Amino acid sequence: MLKILKKSKISNARLGRLETGHGVIQTPFFMPDATRAVLKNVSVSELKKLKTPAIVINTYHLYLQPKMNIIKKAGGVHKFMSWEAPVLSDSGGFQVFSLIHKNKKFSSSLVGLKQMGKIHKDKVEFKSPLDGSRHELTPEKSIQIQFDLKTDMMVCLDDCPPNNDPEKVSAAVERTINWAKRCKKEYERQVKKRKLNKKSQPLLFGVVQGGMDKKLRKQCADELIKIGFDGLGYGARTVDDQGVFLKDILRFTAQSIPENYIRFGLGIGMPEDIVQCVKMGWDMFDCVIPTREARHGRLYIRQRKGIKGLKGKFYDMINIANTKFAKDFKPINADSRFPELKKYTKAYLHYLFKINEPLGQRLAILNNLEFYFDLMKMIRLSINKGEF
Repeated sequence: MLKILKKSKISNARLGRLETGHGVIQTPFFMPDATRAVLKNVSVSELKKLKTPAIVINTYHLYLQPKMNIIKKAGGVHKFMSWEAPVLSDSGGFQVFSLIHKNKKFSSSLVGLKQMGKIHKDKVEFKSPLDGSRHELTPEKSIQIQFDLKTDMMVCLDDCPPNNDPEKVSAAVERTINWAKRCKKEYERQVKKRKLNKKSQPLLFGVVQGGMDKKLRKQCADELIKIGFDGLGYGARTVDDQGVFLKDILRFTAQSIPENYIRFGLGIGMPEDIVQCVKMGWDMFDCVIPTREARHGRLYIRQRKGIKGLKGKFYDMINIANTKFAKDFKPINADSRFPELKKYTKAYLHYLFKINEPLGQRLAILNNLEFYFDLMKMIRLSINKGEF
């Protein structure tokens, strides 16, 4: 449950304390995506050293591989991946809908040239891109899988259409509300079946859809509030077709969610966007950006230290593959808590990427995650000092 500790007097930002089955998280916070129960190139001990508050795993991917019988036999995803801190599982809906919307036809020796799936009123049918096997995902099944994963926070199955199709957005809102009702009902059934007390019950999030239509966003939020959840998330893309950040609709959606709810900015990951969203009242974020960018040699470098370093352009993004770093013998990050980032130079990291050495990706990922967690720490300090 969320306990609000302090509210900003100059914005809608707030400090909070979120209790989960695997520990307390200070809000606002950022979660890296360990999609397949692993953060690529990074060990659990390194995540612990980074003081990672929580991670996100993907229901769809883990259901397909290694499959639920393996994870259940391990005793849940925490034991499977030897992770002791909180875990949030998403519903798998975004991945299934992306599979259908973006890959209406799929060429493979296993699957053939056929449709990858179909969205129905009551469920989604899809083909596994791994072996061509057929599967169904319903609101009930998504919740059942997440309970089997034994995560601390779970997300309702929702319909996530493109923002720019009014007819599809309207239908998605109706489907999202109906599916949220079914998810909540199944959640309550699973709690009773598994004899979970209040402390051991996972937190449940609904997802607010509605595209860029404020009326639909408000309708969706109001109906989800009637159902009752621990928190609500922002559904669909946070940028328009030109890549412009949708700050107006994000602010409106945050204002449509009650103060006692956790506000989850799904998929929000650019540092400046996180700063804006915290000021709007959003509490938690997840995104692949820091780790994905790192794997391509793009590093986040903080420009200024301290909480005042959040104003204006507070970071640089460098491409370590650029030839100008070939003779840069300064440390990757002289202030890092990792000896490797303090000792190894940018010239050496440049070289590692040039020869495709996996160590290069690992160092870049550690750098970016440290940047993000330090950013969130600075934001919390700024709110506490009344400067945010």
